Amino acid sequence: MNHKHKKGWIFLILCPPLIFLGVTWIVMALWNGLLPEILGVKSITYWQAMGILVLSKILFGGIHFGKGMKGFRERKMREKMMDLSPEEREKFKEAWRSRCASGFFNRGNKNNE
Repeated sequence: MNHKHKKGWIFLILCPPLIFLGVTWIVMALWNGLLPEILGVKSITYWQAMGILVLSKILFGGIHFGKGMKGFRERKMREKMMDLSPEEREKFKEAWRSRCASGFFNRGNKNNE
């Protein structure tokens, strides 16, 4: 077995956690260096900074499992659309236009129809 490939796998496995630990330290340093003076908040520990990073990822970045599935779904939908006749496509588009025209807040209100 080639030892060059073993080193590549070790690098691939060790790099993301090390980057995460480094980014956590940067968040802690920036928080403690800026926010106590600007906003009057308390300084945070390393573990609190890690918690803030994880929480912000959940709240603002979302959790993306299987990024490749999005492309799969789009291809599958495109294939379905290509199988429709022009009349069926136009009927499908019109149905979605009517669904979207009422807006988000009027969906449950049947008086508008």
